[in-house]
Amino acid sequence: ADVNDRQGCLSALSCRAGCLTGVKKILVDGGYTGQPFVEGVDPILPRVEVGVVKCDALHTFKVLPKRWVVGRSFAWLEKCRRLWKNGERLPNNSLQMVNMAFLS
Repeated sequence: ADVNDRQGCLSALSCRAGCLTGVKKILVDGGYTGQPFVEGVDPILPRVEVGVVKCDALHTFKVLPKRWVVGRSFAWLEKCRRLWKNGERLPNNSLQMVNMAFLS
């Protein structure tokens, strides 16, 4: 609870750096703006570009590039009532229900 989003993201990236060898670009929102975050990503994933997707003006609707992908994915998962509670006995059953939610 005492770790901010930037530090949490850097620690998550460092824990899974071996699995992220194919990543070429990381898209983040405006909260990650600034050189300290980019400089923190560089030693962990040296050839990865960090792109910041920012809103230009307050109180105006504008579709931001690439941000809708995550929002749409969460909307699909929230649509499936069976995923609201974890009642499955086996983890593979839960995984298959997530896959089915994305298919529907």
